[in-house]
Amino acid sequence: MSRTPAKRSNSRSLADLTPDEVKSAVDGYTAIYDAGLESRKERYQSLVNHYYDLVTDFYEFGWGQSFHFAPRRRGESFKASLLRHEHYLADRLSLKPGMQVLDVGCGVGGPMGALARYSGASFVGINNNAYQIERAKVHTRDVRSLCRFIHGDYMQIPEDNDHYDAAFALESMPHAPDKTAVFREIFRVLRQGACFTGCEWCLTENFDPRNAEHLRIKNDIVTGNALPDIAVTSEIGTALRMAGFELLESHDLAPESHPEMPWYRSLQGRDFSLTSIPRTPVGRALTNLALRAAEKLRVVPEGTTAVSTLLNRGADALVSGGESGIFTPMFFFLARKPGARETP
Repeated sequence: MSRTPAKRSNSRSLADLTPDEVKSAVDGYTAIYDAGLESRKERYQSLVNHYYDLVTDFYEFGWGQSFHFAPRRRGESFKASLLRHEHYLADRLSLKPGMQVLDVGCGVGGPMGALARYSGASFVGINNNAYQIERAKVHTRDVRSLCRFIHGDYMQIPEDNDHYDAAFALESMPHAPDKTAVFREIFRVLRQGACFTGCEWCLTENFDPRNAEHLRIKNDIVTGNALPDIAVTSEIGTALRMAGFELLESHDLAPESHPEMPWYRSLQGRDFSLTSIPRTPVGRALTNLALRAAEKLRVVPEGTTAVSTLLNRGADALVSGGESGIFTPMFFFLARKPGARETP
């Protein structure tokens, strides 16, 4: 039973958009947020596409090819921690050559490429943003025989039932408007006995909805990262079980970071290198100044600075969420579709 993927016509970066298109995208993104939670859930595809059309180039500039966090060891670089974390997920899924693996919300393909090189398994990445898929093809060209991509919505995966040997979602599920529904869809395309793992952005048990500062931090994370809402950690296991999975393991990986190396350190300005500068508060401020000048000179479209400011606000909120202990980007889960697993 094949399903029709969501369609989106253009595959362009922020730099390719005209000033009117940038303004339209920014206004469209803002309008969805101003309309409230139900509107964000109903229009999540448009919300996420507006967002990634605008911010993907910023992410690659500051983050590289892997847009996620990782628990860090003492003295470990940010980039090394990301790669080790990606390998950890591959090991938890016992990936090996011959397996067919679904990357749910593959971004620009950084983790997929890393896992393909590490495991030799074959990967299919699904992404609703056409520009990110084009970037993913570039980043995985050395393992192109192991990687293919679907331009579609992970809420309606255009694949047959019982198709994949494993699946992972590395900080991509926060965009889903309904956790149980997306988990059911992943359950559907997995073979019996196959495992699904990932890390989810969550509010921790320390979050107090009556605390104004906690609510401000949550709202800034939501707005700065194109999220309909943020789940509480306890909701993830419940949603996986309701979708039919056996929950094998779930816990927050954030406390596994060395005390001197919290997951948000890369956004604090405490990692200093030429490549880390764009992620630091000073680097983000300098980027904004440069973009304002570039807008006046018409080197970049008007509205680019507004996009940068949105991202800065979200980054500051992530740090505040980490420091206060009310937010984690690494709530790990490992789940299994019941039944006998066939050896690929």
